[in-house]
Amino acid sequence: MQDLATVASDADMDIARQYKKILTENDIPVAIKIQRDTPTFNSVAVMVPEDFLDEAHMLIESQSSHDSFYDLSFNDDNIDHLDDPIDDINDDF
Repeated sequence: MQDLATVASDADMDIARQYKKILTENDIPVAIKIQRDTPTFNSVAVMVPEDFLDEAHMLIESQSSHDSFYDLSFNDDNIDHLDDPIDDINDDF
């Protein structure tokens, strides 16, 4: 069996499962391992064979950048409020 390397680590099992799904869909073998970091905190390691590590990193980074773009684009906190009064109207073009 090949040595496994951690491609991502997160405290959220749902995110680890999303990463696993992405990797599996791209024919990359993947394992999820719960790691006890401290007596009160666990993290989840997403692990792949070392031969697949670079490709797995690229896929996860690509997905992460898509998620970040989506969060920025569609987050209500980033929308200008159209019903706010406009104070600086300048008719002198």
